Amino acid sequence: MPELPEVEVVCRGLNALIQGKYVQSIRTFRDGLRYPFPDFSQLHGAMIQGIHRRSKYILMDCILPDGKARVLVWHLGMTGQFHVLAMDADAAKHEHMRMDFRDGSSLRYRDARRFGYAGLFSEEAWLQSAWYQALGPEPLSEAWCGDYFYGLCQQRNTAIKPLLMQASVVVGVGNIYASESLFQSGIHPMRAAKRLARKRVDGLVDQVKDTLTRAIDAGGSSIRDFVQVDGKPGYFAHEFYVYGREGAPCHQCSATIKRMMQAGRSTFYCPQCQR
Repeated sequence: MPELPEVEVVCRGLNALIQGKYVQSIRTFRDGLRYPFPDFSQLHGAMIQGIHRRSKYILMDCILPDGKARVLVWHLGMTGQFHVLAMDADAAKHEHMRMDFRDGSSLRYRDARRFGYAGLFSEEAWLQSAWYQALGPEPLSEAWCGDYFYGLCQQRNTAIKPLLMQASVVVGVGNIYASESLFQSGIHPMRAAKRLARKRVDGLVDQVKDTLTRAIDAGGSSIRDFVQVDGKPGYFAHEFYVYGREGAPCHQCSATIKRMMQAGRSTFYCPQCQR
């Protein structure tokens, strides 16, 4: 599933390619994906003002012909991809939506497993929606800080890795980046959150920010289905210390990287560097 860096990379790619364009028409090739599609006809003639991200949601700010603002919200699910092509390009396998622009280009959405979903909101309705209200702070913002996270950890006896992956605690830190950040912090993924000293929590917050920033700069991580808008893979997987490296030697101490299951997800760690 794309995590925060991958979604950020997609937003930046889309912003460079479709910002300022006018929608000519939108077509869908099924009724919906995880949820039914919204009424896309509302966006005919709209201008794409900009694309940005909240958590793992791609937000397309649209200005309708009558001047009203709408937010088109997309979640990529596990295998969702956006591609910008020429309008006359043939539809690809698993293509479920196409947004054609007046300049002859076309935004296509593909999703092999069909777990993605979309919604169309007014700005006020988006901020009041259940999707938005469930979200914690952005990890690259000032709101994600040692004071906030240490106070929260003191109230939780759960293992630190599942806590780090809860969107109500901090958004976008999925399995890959939680594993990598904990390794960089020298914290065992089973460590109880309330047993972490303030210094360790501060270090973990810094490592989360650093790991996510480096992943964004590398174009994200292409593990299975993720590609950038231009079709290129993300290259951060070449920098993994522990994720997906079960049985391989640790880059720092040569101990064997191990894998265990936590909350139904694979956790990778070094038993020597993360005690």
